[in-house]
Amino acid sequence: MNARAESFDAARERWLSTLNPQQRAAAEFGADAAAAGPLLVIAGAGSGKTNTLAHRVACLIERGADPRAILLLTFSRRAAVEMTRRVDRIVAATARARGRSAAVEIPWAGTFHAIGARLLREYAGRIGLAPAFTIHDREDSADLINLVRHELGLSKTEKRFPLKGTCLAIYSRAVNTEQPLGEVLAQWFPWCAEWEAQLRGLFAAYVDAKQRQGVLDYDDLLLYWSATMAEPALADEIRARFSHVLVDEYQDTNRLQAAILRALKPNGDGLTVVGDDAQSIYSFRGATVRNIFDFPRAFDRPATVITLERNYRSTQPILAASNAVIALARERYTKNLHSERPSSLRPRLVSVADEAAQARYVAEQVLEGRERGFALRAQAVLFRASQHSMQLELELGRRNIPFVKFGGLKFLEAAHVKDLLACLRWAANPRDRVSGFRVLLMLPGVGPKTAARALDRLTEASDPVAALDGFEAPAATRDDWCALAGLARALRDRTAAWPAELALVRRWYEPQLQRLYEDAEVRAADLAALEHIAGTYPSRERFLTELTLDPPDATSGEAGAPLRDEDYLTLSTIHSAKGQEWGAVYVLNAVDGCIPSDLATGTPAEIEEERRLLYVAMTRAKDALHVIVPQRFYVTQQSAGGDRHVYATRTRFIPNELTTLFEPVAWPAAEQCAARAPTAAVPIDLAAKLRGMWR
Repeated sequence: MNARAESFDAARERWLSTLNPQQRAAAEFGADAAAAGPLLVIAGAGSGKTNTLAHRVACLIERGADPRAILLLTFSRRAAVEMTRRVDRIVAATARARGRSAAVEIPWAGTFHAIGARLLREYAGRIGLAPAFTIHDREDSADLINLVRHELGLSKTEKRFPLKGTCLAIYSRAVNTEQPLGEVLAQWFPWCAEWEAQLRGLFAAYVDAKQRQGVLDYDDLLLYWSATMAEPALADEIRARFSHVLVDEYQDTNRLQAAILRALKPNGDGLTVVGDDAQSIYSFRGATVRNIFDFPRAFDRPATVITLERNYRSTQPILAASNAVIALARERYTKNLHSERPSSLRPRLVSVADEAAQARYVAEQVLEGRERGFALRAQAVLFRASQHSMQLELELGRRNIPFVKFGGLKFLEAAHVKDLLACLRWAANPRDRVSGFRVLLMLPGVGPKTAARALDRLTEASDPVAALDGFEAPAATRDDWCALAGLARALRDRTAAWPAELALVRRWYEPQLQRLYEDAEVRAADLAALEHIAGTYPSRERFLTELTLDPPDATSGEAGAPLRDEDYLTLSTIHSAKGQEWGAVYVLNAVDGCIPSDLATGTPAEIEEERRLLYVAMTRAKDALHVIVPQRFYVTQQSAGGDRHVYATRTRFIPNELTTLFEPVAWPAAEQCAARAPTAAVPIDLAAKLRGMWR
């Protein structure tokens, strides 16, 4: 063995030695992984799944796999970027030992929807799509379905017909779950069941409208990809491009995504999926835990299952309680998370009188934790539903404790951001009626009728830009109309290279921004951020596609205020907290009716998902966990008896036999109650005090 080979082997062993035995088995699975059959990695919370998956990709590349033939599917663009960075770092050491370039590029890494969009763009001409199709976000899709709803006369029915958001939700669930419309309505939207025939007609007309306008919605990216894979010739071409397919967060996939994977790898060879059944909590998005439960038997050759049980996040007492909660699940992959972080502190099971006491407890503990070295940023308050934190938010404000709450306005939902993007989408696809309507209504003096008339003219024209320029605009908007036509011409002719095109749109839009919004300066900061983001994309098409599918979390107006402080506490729904971790975690309202939600106990499957929600919340904690149980709630507008207190019971997911794994705490303690007891009343002359204010 020569010195170079020895140094290569040493470098390879060095990065593999950082893995525990189970992680290493997953990373090195299959001497010839393309023919080793399917692999399922059950990765418990905090078990280093991202690191394991990155090492598996690196092992495949080191064995000779072409990085350009690796398809890496994640659930966010950021996750894909982080994964490829790790792979690059891992491979760099052995590449240098071999005397090769250290850079590794995995061009097919991204979300299911982003990869689907790229493939559809490439195959558009062969599957009947306009190559310049644009992609609608959820709000644009709802607006289009609303236009169709109105055209069909469904907005003027004698009985209430579902609104646009509900119609889109029904359509989306039917597409992603591959369930018949009748079953979707019966299970999820029973009050809409009487409208099944009308909804079926609405959805058919909605699909026709999308096809006429050359637009796809979020769900179409999967639907068209799946339909493409049903065409044998095209399926063979696409399969041949990818020797290996690896999927992160497999428990969050829906039936359509699982069908795409089976079409990509019909016998399972070269397919690796990583996930945790205990963290499957997104059924409201169409995800199904059945995908991960059924995966081992989905192919002729049963999948190999490797379980990662060593937790690198939490102390052992926190894991003991979390393990016990999920062990009561009706169906699960058996795993027992363990940690090398011993601690004498058990998680707390805190009993408080009501939600006001709960808020005071959290505020006091957060401040105490801060004094003990837990920065506010290292602490989080988690809850099942956004409204559960209202009382706490008031208490935090009263005590001047800064916080940021996740679940606020998303970046692409902000009106000014949608305005700017609508200009780019309309330039890319003049048939996109929703985007065109939004742009025209920005102009002073243009109402819905004028906008509709102009769009009709543009649809009929062979040159939409010339038709826009020649349209007889109202006198009050003639100058603005000419400016818009000039912008459209510049964007069509590509007179400015990307991302200078966005700068052109921004300059045209700034006067509209000042006119349309009182807080224009705050909104302008978002547009500057958008222009900066645009510079990271190679083209207008990639920018519009990927930003729509994986937008930034919040606008500057939502996210900026807390960042001006030295520190801030995190408030988050449990759904938004998945994948995160904090030193100290406070779980609010651990009572039946909240966890599980009284709206999610209709079926055994719903109850099991609620159990997994509590498990996800508990496993976010690294050092301290507080599970809080209010004894009563103040309920308003009851049908009988008016406003009243109702008494609560501890969540069914922590039965009596599990309470020994927690430290029971009654708060406030008896001595605290005594200290707060009212003293004898002393008469106070408030009138005299008030008079004295003006003397």
